[in-house]
Amino acid sequence: MHPESLGGLAAMAGLLGLCVGSFLNVVIHRLPKMMEQEWHAQCAELRGEMASTVAEPLSLAKPRSRCPACGHQITAIENIPLISYLFILRGKCSGCHTRISPRYPIIEAVTGLLSAYVAWHFGPTLQAAGGLVLVWALIALAAIDLDTQLLPDSITLPLLWLGLALNLWGAYVDLPSAVVGAMLGYLALWGVFWLFKLATGKEGMGYGDFKLLAALGAWLGWQMLPAIILLSSVVGAVVGITLIVATRHGRNVPIPFGPYLAAAGGITLFWGESITRSYLGLLG
Repeated sequence: MHPESLGGLAAMAGLLGLCVGSFLNVVIHRLPKMMEQEWHAQCAELRGEMASTVAEPLSLAKPRSRCPACGHQITAIENIPLISYLFILRGKCSGCHTRISPRYPIIEAVTGLLSAYVAWHFGPTLQAAGGLVLVWALIALAAIDLDTQLLPDSITLPLLWLGLALNLWGAYVDLPSAVVGAMLGYLALWGVFWLFKLATGKEGMGYGDFKLLAALGAWLGWQMLPAIILLSSVVGAVVGITLIVATRHGRNVPIPFGPYLAAAGGITLFWGESITRSYLGLLG
């Protein structure tokens, strides 16, 4: 594809990514709360109680976004990705002037940049369309796990099935590699979980991590699982040790593994074959 056309495609994908990043902020904030509402309702039903009436049940569409401090509803002009935060609101709520977390524009910017790179890397292909969905899902999962130590099934399981569906046409790998990747991805961390539990009596990770690695195996094939596991483990170890040494993060305080899996999955999506060739070369 001509470089100018590829650049235009990347620019359009980047703009789309900015808008999707704004929506991902809603998903990251609301989805755990929606899950909590559902759990309370299910527990009440099991106890034979009337579920408590929620005055304003949450969904990803309703109610409109508002300031958590004063309840000011965010207007359309205040919801333009990056521009509103930087130039209109200048990092503060227009109603009460409470400072808005910089994470919101960071999520928008990261989503926009990665979306542009996906389009640049893959061009106008099925791989690019799938890669956008994968990257968006990984960003949401990483942020939710950082906040709540949860990896919602409502994201991981559809992601797994979508990876298998795309590989019916060999978008990333052949279908047998995708199916084996999903199986081995789940079983690999499931095995680590039980070995750790039998050795220490503690749970070292959550079941959401198994499902996320299974999803990545379904997208990228079993051949990429060693690279994903190696990358996520190295980054996780470095960050964990840094937190313990620099911030006195307690050793017994759990550190979510999902963000490292998500980062490793994104890296492997773009450079997995090169990484695999490199470590195979080191092994001789």
